[in-house]
Amino acid sequence: MAPVIRDPTHPQVYRLEIADLFGRLSEREKHYSHHLARAAWHGSRIILRQVSPESAPIFDFILELHRSCQGDWTSIATDSGLQQEDVDSFLRYAAIFLSNIGNYYGSGDQKFVPTVSHHALGILASRSPKLARLYSEFKDSVFAVPPFGLGFPGSNTQSSYYPGLPISRDEISLVAAAMDANKIFPENTRMTKDDQGVLHVHQASVLTEGIKVLAGDPTKGTAIVKLLRGDHAPDLAKVCESLVHASSHAANETQRTMLAQYVESFTTGSLDMYRDSQRSWIADKAPKVENIFGFVEPYRDPAGVRAEFEGLVAIADAHETKLLTKLVMESDKFIRRLPWVRGHDNDGKGPFEKNLFEPPDFSSIHALAYCSSIIFPGINLPNYNDIRQETGFKNVIIANRMAAESTAIQWPFVDESEMGQFRTYKHAAYYWWVVLHELLGHGTGRMMVEETPGRYNFDITSPPLNPLSGTPIQSWYRPGQTWTGQFGDLATTVDECRAELVGAYLMDDKELLELFGFTEETEMKASEVTYNLYQQLGVDGLRGLANFNLDSMTWGQAHARAHFAMLKCLLRDGDGCISITHDAEQRVLRVKADRSKVVSHGKPALGNMLLRLHMYRCTADVKACRDYYGDLSRVDGEFLEWRETVLANKPPPMLNVQANTFEENGHIILKQYPATIEGVIQSWVERNV
Repeated sequence: MAPVIRDPTHPQVYRLEIADLFGRLSEREKHYSHHLARAAWHGSRIILRQVSPESAPIFDFILELHRSCQGDWTSIATDSGLQQEDVDSFLRYAAIFLSNIGNYYGSGDQKFVPTVSHHALGILASRSPKLARLYSEFKDSVFAVPPFGLGFPGSNTQSSYYPGLPISRDEISLVAAAMDANKIFPENTRMTKDDQGVLHVHQASVLTEGIKVLAGDPTKGTAIVKLLRGDHAPDLAKVCESLVHASSHAANETQRTMLAQYVESFTTGSLDMYRDSQRSWIADKAPKVENIFGFVEPYRDPAGVRAEFEGLVAIADAHETKLLTKLVMESDKFIRRLPWVRGHDNDGKGPFEKNLFEPPDFSSIHALAYCSSIIFPGINLPNYNDIRQETGFKNVIIANRMAAESTAIQWPFVDESEMGQFRTYKHAAYYWWVVLHELLGHGTGRMMVEETPGRYNFDITSPPLNPLSGTPIQSWYRPGQTWTGQFGDLATTVDECRAELVGAYLMDDKELLELFGFTEETEMKASEVTYNLYQQLGVDGLRGLANFNLDSMTWGQAHARAHFAMLKCLLRDGDGCISITHDAEQRVLRVKADRSKVVSHGKPALGNMLLRLHMYRCTADVKACRDYYGDLSRVDGEFLEWRETVLANKPPPMLNVQANTFEENGHIILKQYPATIEGVIQSWVERNV
């Protein structure tokens, strides 16, 4: 049985600082950012609905309880006859819930339950009829385990992408084929089955009219698949209203076009229009106020195709962005040092890399409003590979999120004698690792594609040689096939692993490190940055085990699986460059990196793994990828023992409290909140969503 995730420790709360950058905006930019932020926060209920059936009433219960005491939490214990610890326990749960926008951790997808008792929660619910009604909607499910986590609906997992009556994987595949035949993208859909066995595809849109039959014939006994529009309609209408307001304060026509395309997509459900919005977003170069909207990341869908809604509004930091721009302009040089870049054709890059690296927009931004179940440190979008290859992409680093994390309590897997040095170098190594991950990880590579029947983007009469075998490639993407469609549940984790490997592989390059400001003569030495990165590879690989679900034997988070696979690669093929010691009785794990072998043995091991994943991805070799990556990310034997120690050492959850903006007398006012549990809750109450 999987351990029940509770909230026994006090969360770490950090404020995402934004006041300084917000204060530098013009009045027009402040209005633009305010309305975009309102649009982002209006997506909250979409995310709640995508997480679990009980998330929305729990959310409303927390906000209503705050209103019932006007934020004076100490009065609740006195008024209700509860112990203060009961109230404090509920507040810890509430803050963790709000920060994850649901009752499953955004990172890991594991369910967490309150430590406050049924009895005490019932007393809190008795404060008003509205609280009592909301409590009745979740009182059983909030404590229920299983489900232990998110995944294909079953005895131990659940998914609100497939709510209601049980749906089999064969039925999910049947619907996928019907949608593909009708050229309907899956990202903004959910799926249900009625008691007649009819399969319904629910498409997110403001418009609700119209039902379209996608497949099936009752006279022939074949399953019926229907498309219904209007999922999340009220919330998307509010998102669109705020986007329209933002448009009147946009800085240029590109931004107005982008926002209009967002609105059209969210109104009609058309992801063709959303794809157009992404092209416009790419064309919006170096905006002072950046944004990301839509059904973006498919991490939480067990099938790996349906995406969670996300809204990000952030302000660019000109000085930090200048440093990133310098790297972007030098990118082509470092791409040529990746393991698949070889040969004489394609300007010396070979067939598996783009001939021209179009320098993307790369900004260091500070989040003003980040409405998502997980706040990522860096983002590379769009996720559509054809747009990336034809139009380009953009990268952002969420600097205030990374600054907050750099001061958080660490996993205790580095020896105490090295912990001081590890903390000193951690932020620098992590920051530039993420930068390389986004820019050169997600930004490189060329797929082998049969674009239309008989038309290829390579010479089919003399196919390029696969560097893994030395023989011509045997597979490629057929007409209409995509990376995510072919690799399914593997796509996101392999993509993230490949990007992580690119960053790690280059982190010993002296010329690159000098570009970042590190040499052996600087205060922070280049060799120590590299050494710290390999220590982080060990630590991240171990902590990734906390996101492995023992009951379903599946991974709950794409990055966690990637980090564990990379650690396992170093342990297998790195000839001792990384070693792990484990004292099961004392619940102690320690990572040790061998300085003398980091570059000589660690880098070649990572390079071989990187080359494999890159080639599997470029040539659509799903089977080889599944065999190789499945083996490297398999958790068995001593790794299961390590997992128990990892769980025993899990630090308290890290929460971020974000600001709000308000319009007063024609001006936009920013309000920041204290870095406390109460501050987290108050910030959500005042968002009024």
